[in-house]
Amino acid sequence: MIPDKIMHAAIAVLVPCHNEAQTVVDVVEQFRAVLPEATVYVYDNNSSDDTAQRADAAGAIVRVEHRQGKGHVVRRMLADVDADYYVLVDGDATYDAASARQMLQMLVGQNLDLVNGRRVARQDAAYRPGHRMGNRIFTGLIGSLFGKQIEDVLSGYKVFSRRFAKSFPVFSGGFEIETELAVHALTLGVPMAEVDTPYVMRPQGSSSKLRAIPDGLKILRMIVSLFKAERPLLFFSTAAFVLTALSVVLAAPLLLTYAETGLVPRLPTAILCTGIMIGAMLSFSCGVILESVKRGQREIKRLLYLQQR
Repeated sequence: MIPDKIMHAAIAVLVPCHNEAQTVVDVVEQFRAVLPEATVYVYDNNSSDDTAQRADAAGAIVRVEHRQGKGHVVRRMLADVDADYYVLVDGDATYDAASARQMLQMLVGQNLDLVNGRRVARQDAAYRPGHRMGNRIFTGLIGSLFGKQIEDVLSGYKVFSRRFAKSFPVFSGGFEIETELAVHALTLGVPMAEVDTPYVMRPQGSSSKLRAIPDGLKILRMIVSLFKAERPLLFFSTAAFVLTALSVVLAAPLLLTYAETGLVPRLPTAILCTGIMIGAMLSFSCGVILESVKRGQREIKRLLYLQQR
């Protein structure tokens, strides 16, 4: 049973889609059956088939986002849809709709702001080895940089509260949206949890929009960008350390020669070492300044988060 607090709340199921008519219809029907009190929103992202018409006939509220990319769709969703609780799920019919009930119960019962659906593959082919390995790499990288609270960063199945949704400034345009969402939750320090959810193969005739190498590079670029933006002191201190080490390695032979002869025979190398060391000092100084600025931004972000009911 869903607690009374959820039964009397506004629940929005958000489904981004592109050319997935049958799978979107399946997703709409499954979630309407599991959460009859919820409103299902389907955001059509430039589909060339009859996705919008069939989703509308299945009982969903259909809207359109013309800018291509999942990140653009999620940004539009969170801006347009007003609800107490949000269920974000891909429109490829690979996620278990019944898990939404458990995720909502956990969100409300434990006063959480985010519950992430950790994928458990029902068939080996459902979760390809390349995607599984990439997810582990990116999850481990994010965990080492921002905190280890999520084991399946790239999952497309999440439940979150209104205050989390309305305090999340989406900047990414594509599949890196899951990375940005996880980092936002970790840096903001919101209470969160993860639950196992079955993950099945895509229906026959359906194809994944994820391109392993190009999208993987975008995700990696997003992680580096968020690392620099959210932890500037560590980022620029690391750069300063590398530059300092390089300068010392290049300068060591010069110092030895100077100690023995009192001469500096390789003046260009000495100038280069000096320039690299100055760059290291500037990098560290930038980190200190930006960390102070970031602290103020974190305080503002936290206050905006707390203003939401």
